[in-house]
Amino acid sequence: MKITPLVSHLRDHCPSFNQHIRAGLDLDALQNLPVLDSPQAVVTPISDKASPNAAQNSSRQPLREHFGVVLVLDLPEGQQAQAMDQLHALRAEVWRALVGYRPEGFYEPIQYDAGEWLLLSKVRGLYRLRFFLESQLGRNLSTQPAETWLELELDALPSFNGVTVRVDAIDPADTNLQRPGPDGRLEMTFSAEVKP
Repeated sequence: MKITPLVSHLRDHCPSFNQHIRAGLDLDALQNLPVLDSPQAVVTPISDKASPNAAQNSSRQPLREHFGVVLVLDLPEGQQAQAMDQLHALRAEVWRALVGYRPEGFYEPIQYDAGEWLLLSKVRGLYRLRFFLESQLGRNLSTQPAETWLELELDALPSFNGVTVRVDAIDPADTNLQRPGPDGRLEMTFSAEVKP
């Protein structure tokens, strides 16, 4: 999944963050972000997990991708209760922006997974909201770009334009040539062309 569209979407639909939404991975860097007049959010990829292949002659694996939105809350001395109330409101705002949203057409809508404290100190709190999207690894139509090695190999094959069938039946067999047949004589030949 691409993180940039999620960051842009959150900036457009979460006004409480005052555009302080970015992508990031480093927990230490999140702890040391400068104190601002509004809360901040950081979008991070977490993991992805594929289920076993569901097809016998192609690749079709259900894929679940997890990402997090880390809420960076500054906790002024003596105002921890207000910060916890702010967390409740911010969480609802992020849910409203993301749950049910489809960042790209091949994904199922985003679903909420869980939330957890990553850090809770006297001056700063980091609370991560976990979300996931589901998609499929392996295309549905041959007109779509290849997503697996098998699809890439199949795309390299020449196109199917037609077929010629030559039939050498087992019976009747020519006893002078080979018994039992097939005897090497063609009893039937037919051709068919395929027009896309």
